[in-house]
Amino acid sequence: MPYDDLLRSRKIKPHRVRNEEIESILAVAERDLAAAERNLGIDSNWAYMIAYNAALQAERALMLKEGYRARGSAQHATVILFAREKLGTAFGKQLSLLDQMRRKRNRAVYQSAKLVADHEAREAVEFAAGFVSELRGFITKE
Repeated sequence: MPYDDLLRSRKIKPHRVRNEEIESILAVAERDLAAAERNLGIDSNWAYMIAYNAALQAERALMLKEGYRARGSAQHATVILFAREKLGTAFGKQLSLLDQMRRKRNRAVYQSAKLVADHEAREAVEFAAGFVSELRGFITKE
């Protein structure tokens, strides 16, 4: 059965969802992309974190489309693990980068006011825009 390890470890649970909920989460991802772009040149940490959140929301939409949601602690990491299992090696680089962004975002939130350089924030926004677009295509194709 798919997602056995995640189910067994109680990191995910089945969740019934309506298509409107998935579209709503994808709309949040698009909203966050626009906000991240607007924050470039103002606050690189914040632009980076918003870009990360946009990508995370697209992954959450994918998870819901499959009929699951994350539970418990470390839900961001769980969403990435779920996406790795669903998307496989075709998305390996993107998911590794997203996991790096997750860890850096945690440091930016809890440890440092100026951790992210301007060029990193721009790269994060560009990455998130492509990733959200790819996942939207993947979700709507299924």
